[in-house]
Amino acid sequence: MILHLHLVRHGQTTFNRYNRLQGWCNAPLTQSGLEDADKAGHKLEHYDFAAAYCSDTSRAQITAARILDINEAAGHARPELVSDMHFREQCYGYFEGQDMSLAWTAAGGPHGAKNYNEIVAKFGLAATRDFLKEADPFHDAESDTEYWTRVEGAFALIAANPQLHDGDDVLQISHGNTLLSLAHRFGSDDLDVSERPANGSVTDVDFDTDKPFDHALTIVRWNQ
Repeated sequence: MILHLHLVRHGQTTFNRYNRLQGWCNAPLTQSGLEDADKAGHKLEHYDFAAAYCSDTSRAQITAARILDINEAAGHARPELVSDMHFREQCYGYFEGQDMSLAWTAAGGPHGAKNYNEIVAKFGLAATRDFLKEADPFHDAESDTEYWTRVEGAFALIAANPQLHDGDDVLQISHGNTLLSLAHRFGSDDLDVSERPANGSVTDVDFDTDKPFDHALTIVRWNQ
């Protein structure tokens, strides 16, 4: 079964605006963030969504609700919104809410990398998670393995939905680093992952529920 997933990064929050790490912690949407959600809603208003998913954070739930409001007003049936922790952003543990540049310096410094981009360039994206967990004095930040185990669980929830059928369109509210991680793992070589996906951007992914997860996702449209 092939499902057409429409992944939207939630609208801008105050933490996004202040350049702070925001994973499992939460911050309210700004006025710009509410507008991000509405813009995404209008981009997607012609789709009949068979299902809708988001994380159990208010930034994702509010973004989803505004998109579904616009979709319903356009004449489509409104699916039940499933809100689940498996769809959360990466957990940054001790570094939740901290200035991004300071946090990534703390993570990369012991390894000779002064920021996030240097960690990725020298060691790969997985190292950003493992180095942050290592630098976390409580080790509550997710390792790369812990992160992907949880994210795979999110896709397993979608695949297990008995109401979905081949070719269905599915709305999924996602998060910046998760979208970037999916692009690194499943994107083609010519996909530009030099910038984080914008708040309210849409990334389309074809999900083959019959394949092992490593081969299940194809990115069709990125950061639009």
